[in-house]
Amino acid sequence: MISPAQVASFVIGAMLSACFLFGSVDLAIARLTAASSQTVAMQPATKPHGRAYLFRGALGPIFSRGMDRLTERINDAGVAANVYEFTICSLIANSAIQRYREDPAPVILIGHSMGGFCALKFAEMLQAEGIPVSLVVTVDPAHISPSVPLNVERYINIFLSKSFLGGGDVVPKIGYQGNYASFDLSEHDEISHINIDKLNSVHEQLVAKIVQLATTPAKAEGETVPLHYVLPPNAAIELWDSGMPVFARSGDTLQTIAAYYHVPLWSLAEVNRISDGAPLVPGQRVIVPRHLLPFAELSRHSPSTR
Repeated sequence: MISPAQVASFVIGAMLSACFLFGSVDLAIARLTAASSQTVAMQPATKPHGRAYLFRGALGPIFSRGMDRLTERINDAGVAANVYEFTICSLIANSAIQRYREDPAPVILIGHSMGGFCALKFAEMLQAEGIPVSLVVTVDPAHISPSVPLNVERYINIFLSKSFLGGGDVVPKIGYQGNYASFDLSEHDEISHINIDKLNSVHEQLVAKIVQLATTPAKAEGETVPLHYVLPPNAAIELWDSGMPVFARSGDTLQTIAAYYHVPLWSLAEVNRISDGAPLVPGQRVIVPRHLLPFAELSRHSPSTR
């Protein structure tokens, strides 16, 4: 049986190896690797169109099997997806760049632990080539993970702030204009770094978002506000895409706003740092969690008259 100390030692060594790998890979090696492996680039395009690249963390075949399950579910939903070890992240990114130039399609990057570090480095490599990334999801990424680059249209971080092996509280780079949502699950004792990548409810929501990407605007109507909160114990995990500002009317409370927008009261209290019983002043700005909607649904929703 592998001890926690051995796992930690392996992860630290893997982090150092990753830092070396990202500075030493060239495109020729990438093409050779892509030609000899079952990469997303070799698969035919499917409807809805898109390519998902998933990455396991250190000791991935043992501790990141949730990435394998999620890959299967994404493929079953009709989006081409493959899962890799984080140590070949640069190789796969170079292959993805070449594939995107041949056939542009939404790019989805998902990684657990050091795989989360990889997903963000992957996005940085695409940014250098002027390629947008439709969605990046990091699942308890390593502390050394970089900030969210500006080419990412939608970013979701699901993490444990008290985790030694993960715990990366990733922030967007200055000037970031995409949708950002960060979910700290540290108050859920039943969730650990070893099982956070295997949460069925999270998989279901991510697959739904990925399927919607082709019909969902990169920018939602109105102002986009970064969303960051700690999920209370026993609260269900709901992966909102970002926050939006609304303004209180006379007589409004957090309870009335929560009911109107169909969001939990605790989410408004925490995101806005306001007691759920505190009175609101007319015109007061309140951030409300929201989901992005496909264009067809947006056409059926008129702007709020609040």
